Amino acid sequence: MSSFLSVLLVLGGLIFFHELGHFLIARLFGIGVQTFSLGFGPRLFGWRGGQTDYRLSLVPLGGYVSLVGESEEAELPEGFEKRHSFTLRPAWQRLLVIAAGPVFNLLLAWFIYWGLFWAHGQFQLAPEVGRVQPESPAAIAGVAPGDRVLSIGGKPVQWWDDVAGSIVASEGRELAIAIDRNGTALTLNVKPEVRTRKTIFGEDERTWLIGIQASGRTVSLPLDGTSAMKAGLDQTWRMIVITGQSVQKIFERVVPLDSVGGPIMIAQMVSEQSRQGLDSVLALTALISINLGLLNLLPIPVLDGGHIIFLTMEMVMRRPVNARLREITTRIGLAFLLALMLLATYNDIVRNLQ
Repeated sequence: MSSFLSVLLVLGGLIFFHELGHFLIARLFGIGVQTFSLGFGPRLFGWRGGQTDYRLSLVPLGGYVSLVGESEEAELPEGFEKRHSFTLRPAWQRLLVIAAGPVFNLLLAWFIYWGLFWAHGQFQLAPEVGRVQPESPAAIAGVAPGDRVLSIGGKPVQWWDDVAGSIVASEGRELAIAIDRNGTALTLNVKPEVRTRKTIFGEDERTWLIGIQASGRTVSLPLDGTSAMKAGLDQTWRMIVITGQSVQKIFERVVPLDSVGGPIMIAQMVSEQSRQGLDSVLALTALISINLGLLNLLPIPVLDGGHIIFLTMEMVMRRPVNARLREITTRIGLAFLLALMLLATYNDIVRNLQ
């Protein structure tokens, strides 16, 4: 039951925050909002606030904000005037209203990371050697498992990322690595060599290495509110970059199509993380929110990104994009989106049957 509630709260929260972005910016510009709905289809229950119907609808696969005058042919609802119409607003205002949804998803991820870092600090890999590859430069120099790296080339290191970054940046120059071995300080000279390693996407990458791996031990660095804010922003940007690269690798066929998941996989992931605790659920929620935000920014008609492209073109050309062109590309975009949803659902089903 708790897993079901976790899935419901995570997905509902992500949808709510996305639609809240559209809603708040529309209201900021004085654009009329007829409906704010979580879910699609028939209205289950809700309330009216001013002239807006806030509702929960039957099909929990998304949500929507219905703006006054979304299409030029639509008649103004009772109680609204022409000044409330979305289509009569300048293109830049309409663009900001559309962009606000995915932007709010990215902001939500930042807020979550900020809160997690503030509450628990930032976890980093300790600069401690866990494994040394046989006959590697590190093994030849005498590096051993359990050694704690203190400095490289005279520069102190604090985390494992500092160790890895210094080795890659060496470009083959011999490095003086100061280590702590059971309380004894030693300095070993290691000459990196070009070796092949796997990237997070499974590709072979040639780079400078010495043949060591981290022990995996983590250390928590306490952060105040300001430091946690910056760390949250850095983490959000890091995940945006990785997510963007993942999408690119899928189109390049580096990442297989069967890795694409849909609602079933997301629900399973949330359910699994709910058993690990609230922090795990929040971290996953931030990641899903980033994925949702970037997915909606893809330049595909039907998605927010497609509308942003049309509105950008309208601002450049100083006239709306041809209606026929918009209709054709929207149909193509809808077909692509449906195909993607079918692929994701198929992968989810096959993955559960295996």
